[in-house]
Amino acid sequence: MTTQGCHCEEQGDEAISGRLAAPVVIVHSLGNAVSTLTVAARVGCTVVLLSAPGAGSYGGPGWFGALIAAAREAVPEARFFALLDCGDDVGAALAAIRSEIEGVVFTGRADVARRLADIARQHSVRLVLHRPAATLDLADDVFASPEIIEQRCADLLI
Repeated sequence: MTTQGCHCEEQGDEAISGRLAAPVVIVHSLGNAVSTLTVAARVGCTVVLLSAPGAGSYGGPGWFGALIAAAREAVPEARFFALLDCGDDVGAALAAIRSEIEGVVFTGRADVARRLADIARQHSVRLVLHRPAATLDLADDVFASPEIIEQRCADLLI
């Protein structure tokens, strides 16, 4: 069931497939993630939380996993899927897969991607080979108040 007025489709466990129907929000902090999920839960939308490009290399799966776990705990009723962008960094992608980050973006060589896909399946991790286009990037709102971020998200989702 989709909430009236919501510009996204309910997707359950299939938040990522060949095409994204859920809005993709690039989050850079826990505040970004919690505010996004608060609005998504309020309006009944599923969203995709995407890390900044290459965050798997400089932030790592430990940071991203902790951010997602804290956001999930803060807004347990939210429906979302999380993706850590590892760019073409094989080591970062492998670390994210082994850490069982739910979704990993890898944009490197096809032969490496095939091997990573097999490992990802063994860990029940979704491997995405093309970085999805963002609907909203909260880079300028890392230190913004929750009210400002929530308004930006509401403008997107309602």
